[in-house]
Parts: sequence; C-alpha cells; structure tokens
Amino acid sequence: MIRHIVMFTAKSPENVETIYEGLKTLETIKGNWTLTVTKNSKIDRIANDIDVVVYGEFPDEASLSRYKDDPVYQRSTETVRPLRDKRFAVDIPA
Repeated sequence: MIRHIVMFTAKSPENVETIYEGLKTLETIKGNWTLTVTKNSKIDRIANDIDVVVYGEFPDEASLSRYKDDPVYQRSTETVRPLRDKRFAVDIPA
C-alpha cells in the first residue's frame, strides 16, 4: 500500500475555501482506494503553515496513477494551481 499525502498553502487566506472545495472533488473519483481532503485544524503549537491536506491510501502505484489520470483530478488541478502557494507531496509505503 502507498500513502499519498499532499499539503497545500494558499497564496491568500481568501483562497483557502476555494482550494478546499476544488480538492474536495477528488473524493468523488471512484477506485479501490481511500481518499480524504481536510482543512488543517491549525492547533499545533509550533507551525500551522499548511492550509489543506489530501490523504490517500492506494493499494499500488497503478491505482495511484489511475487516480491522477482521472478527468476530475485534472479539473481539480486547474482550479487549485493558480490559488496555491506551495504544494508538498509524499508517497510512502505502508
């Protein structure tokens, strides 16, 4: 299994909701995986720079590739990319 974690920061606080809604559409992509999109609660005592997190569990690389090839993924990217400042992604074995 692969854990796919992507963290986003907004260019402006006014963009957080639009980024969140744009990423939330990713949850509609059908497949043999689990995916959740959440806003950062920002309760950490040291750093709260991240605004929105995408967390997915994929059985293998092929599933992760199918997810990224979906048209919903492409539309989400088109919505979010102009509004985000930074994007951090990790894919780790589970």
